[in-house]
Amino acid sequence: MSRREATRTRAFCSPEFFAGELTLARERAGLSQGDLAQLTHCDRSLISRIESGERVPQEDFVRACEQLLNTDGQLLRFWRQVPWHQESDHPDWFQRFFKMEAEATMLREYHVSLVGGLLQTPAYARALFTHNMVVPDPAQIEERVQARLSRQRRYLEDPNGPMLIVVLNEAVIHRTIGGPAVMAEQLRHLLDVAQRPNIILQVAPFSLGEKTPANTSMTLISLPGGREYLYSESLSKGYFINDEQTVAKHSRRYDRVRADALSSSETARLIQRVLEGLPNHEPEDLPVLRPVDQVVPQRRRRRPVRRSSVQLHLRRGRPDPGQ
Repeated sequence: MSRREATRTRAFCSPEFFAGELTLARERAGLSQGDLAQLTHCDRSLISRIESGERVPQEDFVRACEQLLNTDGQLLRFWRQVPWHQESDHPDWFQRFFKMEAEATMLREYHVSLVGGLLQTPAYARALFTHNMVVPDPAQIEERVQARLSRQRRYLEDPNGPMLIVVLNEAVIHRTIGGPAVMAEQLRHLLDVAQRPNIILQVAPFSLGEKTPANTSMTLISLPGGREYLYSESLSKGYFINDEQTVAKHSRRYDRVRADALSSSETARLIQRVLEGLPNHEPEDLPVLRPVDQVVPQRRRRRPVRRSSVQLHLRRGRPDPGQ
């Protein structure tokens, strides 16, 4: 990449750059901030804060501006390249993980009790943030949810995205977060993302017992150039390990868990069974997982046989005990 291209990429990743492009597009269209606010059904102060870089614009707002300002998709492309939530309430140790995650060529994750952030639905993430706050702040919760979703784009929206291999302890899919409806949506999401070519999802069943790491979630991070890190976290701190022997040891342990875990198809069937068991769940909403060429045909119903009034006394074919 040339110096000019690198500079342009960095510019695209700046919230100030996006704010300037939005302001320029609005002025070219001959609209005031008040006009744009009225057309997008929001307050003028919000437009002012977005254009000054004080507020993160939501995707729906950007799409509306695309149509109103006729920017031919350029505004949305710029918006997607800005790491809006990179500095959003993450401690220093997580900032380091966040940057590694954005550069990784492959992630291998094992989760003990919760679905990892890269595979969470907005409602599932919102339920977790709400539960963890002493006094829930809706604005702060939404900011954190958007921060989490921004991390997912590279893995879920790019067909050529990095490999993401996830092993979930079976407890994860049985633990209801946010109520049955939220959990049902989360399980459907797992079934959906598992169909992507760069994502492998497996469940380590309870039957493995002590063979699974019971108390610690971990992530093995592969970076460009062959560098590898092991990451795990406690309630208040994250831990990075790049010692080759330690990383290799946990890598072998992870591969063993994967080998013992359910296959992708077995995992999908287990998740479906858990989904069907949730209260008020409607089976017809289940995604179709069985390939078309493996559909089991329905057994044809037998027509009822009318009884005849003539009774026949037939000897059974069982041999006589005396013979």
